[in-house]
Amino acid sequence: MDMSTGVPAVDGVLVWGGAISLLLGVGTAVWRVGRAALQLFQRTTQFLDDWYGEGPRPGVPARPGVLERMAGMEERLARVYHEVYPNGGDSLRDAVNQANDRLAILCPDPCTQEPPSEPPILAAQPDPPDESSGR
Repeated sequence: MDMSTGVPAVDGVLVWGGAISLLLGVGTAVWRVGRAALQLFQRTTQFLDDWYGEGPRPGVPARPGVLERMAGMEERLARVYHEVYPNGGDSLRDAVNQANDRLAILCPDPCTQEPPSEPPILAAQPDPPDESSGR
């Protein structure tokens, strides 16, 4: 089977058109893969800069990395932990416990007290004066 049109000029245009189309397709594929690789590289670079931090540059202050920021969070968490748990009088929790103890002494909770085993015996009170007798 002959793959020609019979006109040599048309055959040449078709061959060159096919070659150009093939080159454009391959070039586009290479360009897209290269662009995706460049974006991946840029994102990886940004991530690593955020992870490790960046030193100061002219006009831009230094940015601490993730591990440095986590160390700062651990220090703040240790201070919060110190205040939340009793430790012998230095924490906020100790102050709250002390205030609760003082309040319990001043205002006992009637719900937590045990009821008396016997009702209290009241002392006899004198009768009120009778107005009709004049006394």
